[in-house]
Amino acid sequence: MIEEYFESVKALLQSLSLSQSPEVDYDYRDRETGFLKGDLVLKDGSRLHFREFVQAKSGHPVHRYMYAFQYMDSDGILIFRYDDTKHFPNLPTAPHHKHIGENEVVSANAPDLESVLKEIEALIKP
Repeated sequence: MIEEYFESVKALLQSLSLSQSPEVDYDYRDRETGFLKGDLVLKDGSRLHFREFVQAKSGHPVHRYMYAFQYMDSDGILIFRYDDTKHFPNLPTAPHHKHIGENEVVSANAPDLESVLKEIEALIKP
């Protein structure tokens, strides 16, 4: 159910030592479907903006209808963004892909919030 998924996201964000208080909106569409968007300011001033439109059925993996995870430095310059917008149809993982900086796009499987946070943690910690 979507409530369980939202609770798991809340628990994940509360466990972070990297960020200040996250700002997250949870929008319940029905018992199994919801939209969330959030903004995390990390301890080095960098930011993660994220949004997901998901379906969470009991006993099934979470299905993401749409997602974007955009990570920027403290000056607002893009470090990376994962999304599933269909603007790179020739990539093997299309529509899933990763933008690296402003000019590079590579194939990438769809991440979840936890894996994106681990990637950011590895970039921030020496």
